[in-house]
Amino acid sequence: MLSLKTNISSLLTLQHLRGSQQSMQTAMQRLSSGLRINSAKDDPAGQAIANRMEAHVRGMNQAIRNTNDGISMVQTAEGSLNLINDSLQRMRELSVQAANGTNSSSDLASIQLEIDQRLEEIDRIAGQSNFNGIKLMASDQTLNIQVGVNAGDVIGVQFEAMGVGALNLDAFSVLDDGSATPNPMDAIDEAINRVDRQRSYLGATQNRFDSVVDGLNTNIVNTSAAQSRIQDADYAKEVSNLLRAQILQQVGISMLGRINQQPQMIMRLLEGL
Repeated sequence: MLSLKTNISSLLTLQHLRGSQQSMQTAMQRLSSGLRINSAKDDPAGQAIANRMEAHVRGMNQAIRNTNDGISMVQTAEGSLNLINDSLQRMRELSVQAANGTNSSSDLASIQLEIDQRLEEIDRIAGQSNFNGIKLMASDQTLNIQVGVNAGDVIGVQFEAMGVGALNLDAFSVLDDGSATPNPMDAIDEAINRVDRQRSYLGATQNRFDSVVDGLNTNIVNTSAAQSRIQDADYAKEVSNLLRAQILQQVGISMLGRINQQPQMIMRLLEGL
């Protein structure tokens, strides 16, 4: 229907032009940002899900850093235990030497002098071994490592005191003045066993930490892939949408120009009457 007062065709064409303009802007925004969801209005539910996944991924990345700190802490303790073990092994060797009946009192005193130096070194290592200022072997303790994104994702690492007193060697002696330790080699063997138990435990803990890191990395890959499917733009699809919107925009502008000529056509018809 031709009308002078209201150009219905023009209004409908303008409405379609606004739609194609919006589609073109949306496609350009997605292509420039690389994201399908640039604001909550694009996909409210998808945006909420993607945001939770982002928090999960960031939490897992921090958990990996925490676990790696745990590995470094365990390695620090293990290095100190190796040094303590070296001193204990030397003390056992000296105890075997002291047990020989050919030693004079002077010989035993010389042996005891080195043993005392080894005991002081064990105490020094146990007292100074630390990670980030936390002493690891000065006392029995458990340090918790946060290895996941939830409050309960914790691995407690147990450290035992490794000073001379904890090893029951604080009065260790091979002298022949009545102060000699009964069965000195057995006493050192017990100390070595304590150190070995702790070393084995820490080795197993480090293996567990390695497994945790592997699992977290796998979860990060899977969660990131799922997040990408929700929020990332499909470039092929968005390029197609952009081209379609541009074509519709060009056609709409062309048609609008022609439709706006309708009132002039009506005037010419009226002039011919």
